[in-house]
Amino acid sequence: MLANISHAPACSGSFNADLHLPFESLYKIIEFIKSELPQWRDHPDRKKETSETPLTSQLCAHLNSAARRCDGWDILQFRTEERDDKDAVRNIDLVPAPCNTNIWINGRRHVDFDYLMPIECKRLPTPKRKDRDEREYVISQYSSTGGIQRFKAGHHGANYQLGAIIGYVQSETRAFWSKKVKEWIEKLVKDKKKGWSTKDFLKPESDDVALKLSTLSSCHERDGKLPEIELRHLWIEMN
Repeated sequence: MLANISHAPACSGSFNADLHLPFESLYKIIEFIKSELPQWRDHPDRKKETSETPLTSQLCAHLNSAARRCDGWDILQFRTEERDDKDAVRNIDLVPAPCNTNIWINGRRHVDFDYLMPIECKRLPTPKRKDRDEREYVISQYSSTGGIQRFKAGHHGANYQLGAIIGYVQSETRAFWSKKVKEWIEKLVKDKKKGWSTKDFLKPESDDVALKLSTLSSCHERDGKLPEIELRHLWIEMN
């Protein structure tokens, strides 16, 4: 795990020695976030929120605190509403980034001002409004705000091949939403919606009944000449 990687002590006005990490280290960051989701949800001092922005802000604060207290993870910081490094008019909900360290992954250098992967956050269900699509975790007929849709179009993470979506499950169950998301994608395929196929289905990876936490994965073809992107879906029941 990343905690096993040693690094030099911080010095004012300079970065630490470079860290060269394998691509697989990104999966470990996702696992770190996953492990902290129940701790964040159940924290006795956490103010109860339902809107996506304050929930993600709370989660970001918790992850930063967790990274500081967990040995080795202090090479990371987390930020919200980060500008996409390819599509500058769009913001990414949550990103992990280096903290006082240069991190190299697959020959790409990341510093404090970069991020390591894009993470989208979505409520399940989507809030009911005239301009909101109930399928917004996947796609929106009113805009390009669909969770998976943004990644497929390259609006989020065009420079990355791994990303994540955190689902705040606020009603029903994780199993209910797994079935519902599959139905939405099946309908897009049946209607021959451009760019959508059965390859976009989510696959279950793990499920923790006690913690009410599930992990799913998916792989998506993208517009233009962009390579496929893999997404990890972390769904946590908030009730």
